[in-house]
Amino acid sequence: MSSFPYEPFSVRRLDFEHSHLLLTAPDFDYDTFSEVATALVVRIDSTVIEQEKNADLHVWLIDFEGCRLLLKGEHYSGALWIEAMSSADNDTLAFIASMLPTDTAQYC
Repeated sequence: MSSFPYEPFSVRRLDFEHSHLLLTAPDFDYDTFSEVATALVVRIDSTVIEQEKNADLHVWLIDFEGCRLLLKGEHYSGALWIEAMSSADNDTLAFIASMLPTDTAQYC
């Protein structure tokens, strides 16, 4: 169970052209990304295959019902997204998006 007292994740945008699902998430930094990402992985019932840390970007390879996806987080901008490795997996992104509420806030 997540340590967040509310539904911390929502869909900001589903971009089929670039095979990205951009999410709204709790604030995180380089050191707290793992807590936020783990909560998302649990929320969408997926598993972590491997993890990579770069200077400002975390990249996790996750498995969602047999589909391999990239979970990425950039701590300077606070961006969190799931990326399909192929446009053939856009239906999986759409399914995950249907599992989460939609963020109706306006962004610049």
